[in-house]
This record gives sequence, structure tokens and C-alpha cells, in this order.
Amino acid sequence: MAVLVSKGSVSNFDDHLYMSIVRQLLLLIRITRSHHIARRYFVVNGFDGALTMLGLLIGFYVSGQVVLPVVISVCLGAAIALGMSGMTSAYISEAAEKKRELKRLEKAMIADLGESAYGHATRLMPLLIAFINGLAPFLIALFIILPLALAHWQPQLVSHPLEIATMVAFLLIFLLGVFLGRVNGHFWLWSGLQTLFIAAVTTLLIFVLSPV
Repeated sequence: MAVLVSKGSVSNFDDHLYMSIVRQLLLLIRITRSHHIARRYFVVNGFDGALTMLGLLIGFYVSGQVVLPVVISVCLGAAIALGMSGMTSAYISEAAEKKRELKRLEKAMIADLGESAYGHATRLMPLLIAFINGLAPFLIALFIILPLALAHWQPQLVSHPLEIATMVAFLLIFLLGVFLGRVNGHFWLWSGLQTLFIAAVTTLLIFVLSPV
């Protein structure tokens, strides 16, 4: 006998399944308090990505060799490398740390917690943290490269792509500082100005030390 299932029933089942997965994921995040770690990784690696892109852009500007396809390729290559480095390094370190925490807890409780919620969290959270750690510098780098790509594809849209991309890098560095200040409970403007100062010093050093 054929069983008829309405589209509405399938949709409701998918919605319930999705919400169940989300709730379980949020529970695992709360158990391990991984949201604090992920947030810290996002800011730190995002800052690294923005500062690296800024350094590359200033380097090209100082050299006077601004060929858009070359600049885009170099920046994109650096963005991919930063993303892969952040992802792999975070996974290796966090997986080892979570395993140590699980073993200490198992020793204290004299029980095998491998199939418990905490055990599942120790295996899943390093993957989530690694994904965030790798995605942050990659996405931020893409935002910075965007004016260069637009100028390459549609030259009439952007007249000074390198300068605009540099301003985008400075803006994102400032916003990351603001976000970090709000998270840490510090004055947001002062925190943003601190990261902006680091970017300015980096730019100055590139100008001063450039052999060109």
C-alpha cells in the first residue's frame, strides 16, 4: 500500500530536525564554553588576516608595481594560506586540549565519558573552532581584496582600487578592535584606536624599511 506524505509534513520534519541539531550544537557549546574560545580565535585570526593584507597592499604601493591581476593573486594566495594555517593549527591544538580535559574529567569521575554529551563535545568543538579560526582571516581578506577584484572586472566602478582596499583594511582593523573592546568590557573607541595604531605603525615600518 502506498504511503502518501505531504510536502508540508516533510517540511515540518526537516524544520524539527534542523532545530534539534541546532539545540544540540548549542548545548555542546555551552557544556565546553567553546563560544569564548571561538570568539577569541575569530578576532585574533581576523586581525592577523587584515594586517597581513594591509602589509601586502602597502608593499605593492611602495614598490610602484601595481598590476591588479598580480596583486589579487598574491593577496588571494595569502588569504588561502592564512585560512588553512588557522584551520589546521587550531584543530591540532584544540583537539589535544579537549582530549586532555576529557581524560582529567574521566579520571576524577572514574568513568568512561566517551559517549556522553561532554565526550561528543570534545570531538565536535575542535572542528567548529578550527572552522571559525580558518574562516575569519579568509573572509576578512576577501572583503579587503573586493575593491581590487571589482576594478579588475569592471574598471569603471573603482578608480583607485589599491587605496580603497587599503582604507577597507584600516576600517576592518578598527572594527575588530571595537568588537574586542566590547567583548572585554573596555571602552570600545580606545580599543579600536589601539588596533588602528598598530596598523599605522605597521604601515610606517613598511615605508621606512622598504628598499625602493
